[in-house]
Amino acid sequence: MVTDVRLGVDVGGTFTDVVVADGDGITVLKVPSTPESPDEGVLDGVTAAVDAGVDPRTVGFFAHGTTVATNALLEREWAETALVTTEGFRDAVAIGRQTRPDLYDLHAQPPSPIVRRDRRFEVAERLGRRGEVIEPFDEDDARAVARTIRESDAESVAVAFVFAFENDAHERRMAEILREEGVDGDLSLSSEVLPEIREYERTLVTSINAALKPVLNRYLGRLEDGVADAGVPASVTVMQSNGGVASAAATRERPVDTLLSGPAAGVRGAAHVAGEGGYDDVLTMDMGGTSCDVSLVRDGDPVVTTEGQVGDYPVTVPMVDIHTIGAGGGSIAWVDGGGSLRVGPRSAGADPGPICYGHGGTDPTVTDAHLLLGRIDPGTFFQRSVDEAAVREAVRESVADPLGLDVKAAARGIVDVANANMERALRVVSVERGHDPRGFTLVAYGGAGPLHAAELAEKLGVPRVVVPKSAGVLSALGLLISDAVHEEGVSAVRPWAEVDPAELTTRFDRLEAETAERLEAEGFPSARQRIERAVDLRYRGQSFDLRVEVPEGSLGQRNLTAVADRFHDRHERRYGHATPEEPVELVTIRLRARGIVDPPALSTDHGGTVDPDPRTVRRATIGGTTDQTPVYDRSALGPEATLDGPAVIEGAESTAVVPSGANARVDDVGNVVIEP
Repeated sequence: MVTDVRLGVDVGGTFTDVVVADGDGITVLKVPSTPESPDEGVLDGVTAAVDAGVDPRTVGFFAHGTTVATNALLEREWAETALVTTEGFRDAVAIGRQTRPDLYDLHAQPPSPIVRRDRRFEVAERLGRRGEVIEPFDEDDARAVARTIRESDAESVAVAFVFAFENDAHERRMAEILREEGVDGDLSLSSEVLPEIREYERTLVTSINAALKPVLNRYLGRLEDGVADAGVPASVTVMQSNGGVASAAATRERPVDTLLSGPAAGVRGAAHVAGEGGYDDVLTMDMGGTSCDVSLVRDGDPVVTTEGQVGDYPVTVPMVDIHTIGAGGGSIAWVDGGGSLRVGPRSAGADPGPICYGHGGTDPTVTDAHLLLGRIDPGTFFQRSVDEAAVREAVRESVADPLGLDVKAAARGIVDVANANMERALRVVSVERGHDPRGFTLVAYGGAGPLHAAELAEKLGVPRVVVPKSAGVLSALGLLISDAVHEEGVSAVRPWAEVDPAELTTRFDRLEAETAERLEAEGFPSARQRIERAVDLRYRGQSFDLRVEVPEGSLGQRNLTAVADRFHDRHERRYGHATPEEPVELVTIRLRARGIVDPPALSTDHGGTVDPDPRTVRRATIGGTTDQTPVYDRSALGPEATLDGPAVIEGAESTAVVPSGANARVDDVGNVVIEP
């Protein structure tokens, strides 16, 4: 039987999204998420696809976006973990950096260490900055530590020795001794997880990886069994934070790489649909039920960073540069002690959800505010009757009365505050990174994103908003078009002038051979592999660095000079100045290997007409004006259809608002393009 159907399932805070691509187009489905056991929601999505007519035996590709690792880290529900480190460095992971989450909060508490102190162990050994042995590895000491761990309740062990990124011999020997002494838990070595400088970050990330391993192992085990029981022959692949997919086996070894799994898939999907419409430089905005994720795509590729943070923890593995705030459709509106209106970060989530969901919610949310403003229609959006009086009363009691406003003004205030929060987030990934938002297109998706996007574009000076046809399930679509990606990095701190081109070429060749072998095992022959080389450079004395691309093949001195020149140019663009006469340092050697996926053909038959009539007219508040507003059915808008604001465009997964004075049109690939 031919297995050419591709199935993507992304778990969100409120809904689990399913996209099926079969060569003739895509089928979109949504099922409720199951926060207590996310794999059940995924399998419900598979069942929904089967009920929609998909033969599970024809599914040849199954990709999954997961929040399991993220939730475990944020909720501190990780496995009991032990840490083995160099003598004298037991508390480095607890001390961290001399930073505070709030500069002016004198009582701010540092995040809880991943590994509690009585589970942190020291072994006598020491390497120098170039990997030379300063103090030999004490095997008796190591065996005593291993026996103590064996008798503990630790499910997993992290090993992080000083300068192990230059020489991994001591870490590898420690792993052997742990096994010899009967420790059968999961192991994570810093020389494998993150062989890079900065002791705190390297030890932290290795500890996080170890703490998440048992959690992801159990989850993926249940999921793989459930998918197989459903009759799907395809192996499970999982979206990684770097914007690529990897096998479940690889994910089990490096769960830390999935901390931005779902959001990264959304950015990949946004980059793809925007590229089809001719837009390569975009800001992405994914607003779901609990949060809003924003990112930036340059020249068609999401920007990747190694300076990410998840919750309270800096996670320095490669990940799509995504900034997340607690501003979703389910974000709760409240008035603080100073009498100011706040929205989020607390959310009604999937259960009970906003009041208008009718599942027992009692706190007013952003979605409830949109309902009162007439922007969403209960009959269309919820497909059931809604107790609007209950929504109105909750907004009056929690927001309007404390602020001395009428209910309509309070609802408008809730939306305005949510917009202000998201505007700040978009400025973080654009203006604060040295990018002018006026040169970008805003791609809005998620169930709630298109409701806010046009107003945000006006405030930022963004010339256009693109609302994809499948805006409500773009993360699931992104799973189907993402390449397989493996990233490797190893630190080698030394003056750039002392770098031997031949040695650097050898290091790149070694990394390339390792990643090529992995891609080959995952079904990507050399013809479908793409290799990208880069180095992180800095001026001597700096504590931060910039990534610069390196040409493929054998390197010569001329190549290294060109790379240094490129670094100066990039430093000028990023920070507004450069000092070419200053010595440059090599920090980290990086390689990104991609297994190229052929994106599924999306249907070009969008239906609809060029000159559609409104489906209905209803009273809605858009901008500062309340008036009778035409409401259009998204499915009735054919390619080249145009309409003027104010208007509401209702789709199966999301609703878009077109402000007064704005123009909306449908492009050739089915996107709604709004030009404020």
